[in-house]
Amino acid sequence: MIAVIGDIMVDHYLWGKSDRISPEAPVPVVEVVKEEDRLGGAGNVVNNLLALNKEVMVLGVVGKSYKRLFRLLDGVKKDTLFIDPLRESIIKSRVIVNNQQVIRYDKESRANISKEFEDKILNALEKEIDNIELILLSDYAKGVLTPTLTQNIIELSNRYNKKLIVDPKKDFKKYKNSWMLKPNKKELSIAANMEINSEEELIEAGWRVKRELNLKYLLVTLSNEGMALFGKEYIKIPTIAKEVFDVTGAGDTTLAALGYFLASSDNLEEAMHFANAAAAVVVGKVGSATATIDEIKEAQRKIDNSVEYKIIKKDKIKNLVWQLKQKGKKIIFTNGCFDILHLGHVKYLQKAKSLGDILIIGLNSNESVKRLKGKSRPINDEFDRAYLLASLEVVDFVVIFEEDTPYNLIKEIEPDILVKGADYKNKEVIGSDIAKEVKLIEFVEGKSTTNIIKRAKGELC
Repeated sequence: MIAVIGDIMVDHYLWGKSDRISPEAPVPVVEVVKEEDRLGGAGNVVNNLLALNKEVMVLGVVGKSYKRLFRLLDGVKKDTLFIDPLRESIIKSRVIVNNQQVIRYDKESRANISKEFEDKILNALEKEIDNIELILLSDYAKGVLTPTLTQNIIELSNRYNKKLIVDPKKDFKKYKNSWMLKPNKKELSIAANMEINSEEELIEAGWRVKRELNLKYLLVTLSNEGMALFGKEYIKIPTIAKEVFDVTGAGDTTLAALGYFLASSDNLEEAMHFANAAAAVVVGKVGSATATIDEIKEAQRKIDNSVEYKIIKKDKIKNLVWQLKQKGKKIIFTNGCFDILHLGHVKYLQKAKSLGDILIIGLNSNESVKRLKGKSRPINDEFDRAYLLASLEVVDFVVIFEEDTPYNLIKEIEPDILVKGADYKNKEVIGSDIAKEVKLIEFVEGKSTTNIIKRAKGELC
């Protein structure tokens, strides 16, 4: 079990669209089409751990609107979230228009909690300390992690030899003697009292803060530059996020992923790569988001330069396509056996990709090819064919299907454009009743798998 202590809050989202300016002031008029609450702050750390199927103990102090928050903690014990009726519950409201945040307004209390509540949190933590693998402090400077409470928790974790990771804010002296501090570059700059504009300055600031706060480890998140670890030595790893959609909550995901990995491992460099991959997943989503184990593994495969992440199981493609369409992506679909990949295939797929944003290929399985082409086919196994297709830069995803036609797969994807060869002119195209549009593309003359096989057999000169 991992203990999460800090400022737990509600992230409130108003999703809308806008096509006019208010007559009252030069501001857009937003028509709200969806409204939702999500866990934020330390609550987002909890949510990310739950997405990783990790048992969580959450400790903190909540205000008078606690019921709204508690509804989001379904399945989590709430007896260590103490209610202070004199405090405001923290609610951050964001207005999102066309997937872009246009304004945020907050309702919160920032005063430090009383000694009574400090003692309640510390006593609850100590009572369960033998069952706790690791402690995470998620500090948003909203008054829960007071200097006294923070130092008492750190002392307790060191006494019981428990790993403790802090996501810090502002008053860095209160984190002294922590097992690990996880600031971003701006926070490190504040803690070191120096500007950081180069690798040399980053290294100087890192060692200074580690030494002055007597930290066992200092891990600095560097946004698009990756992460840097100061421990026995200096280690830096690059980022892997290629598409940044929304950075909200990325630090919470990183903290949760580090905690999840290090609760059962001492390999810090592998933990960094795991957390880096988790962060890459969530910045590709809108709002406070989470990353599952499957999503993180997929992101890690990208790091290894493997293209297996492009090979998607049929039961996963519908949700993936939905996410892509939410981002406004235009989906192209085509299908085939692609038994021996050749120039004709590549040029055909290049033309197909030019029609939109995401190219998905439906690939006939081995058994499907046998039924269509005969018992001597396919020449190449379905996974080999899928991997070669996925290796092409123009191909975004490959889905293997078992049926003779891709009709059921097309129903799952509902592509914007369905692409087939020009030989389908005046013929029925399977799935044309589902796709928004059908495009026919000319093949390269003389280039085909059949001709390659005949040439290999000496049947074609």
